[in-house]
Amino acid sequence: MDLMTERQTLLVKNSWALFRRIDPQLIGDVFYSRLFQQMPALKSMFKTNMAEQYAKLVDMLSYIVSKLDKPEQFAGDVEQLAQRHVQYGVRPGHYKVVGDALLWTLEKGLGKDWNAEVGEAWAACYGMLSSLMIGKRQ
Repeated sequence: MDLMTERQTLLVKNSWALFRRIDPQLIGDVFYSRLFQQMPALKSMFKTNMAEQYAKLVDMLSYIVSKLDKPEQFAGDVEQLAQRHVQYGVRPGHYKVVGDALLWTLEKGLGKDWNAEVGEAWAACYGMLSSLMIGKRQ
């Protein structure tokens, strides 16, 4: 697992604090709309109410961002999440599309607060998380 630099961790935490001011329903709608636009087949994996899914997405990201400086504290939760994703039919190749949709959503939501350095920090964050999840698939 590639760890993030202290600077990247700070950038992700600070930008997430700004991003979280956006209504989670709007965040989820934008993210999943982009995801399903990029890979329509993924839509069939979502059996729950999408409003609930939006909240789960934002809550999990908030939790992970809060623990970024101590990844060992969320590793067990990420392992469980990875195993649930396998049950839903998520394959390793899906993670790139999800990451692209997440970074795109963050860029749109952060607007003027998004720049190359913030983008690289979020890419490192998602890279760490997706590597952990793919590595924990069972």
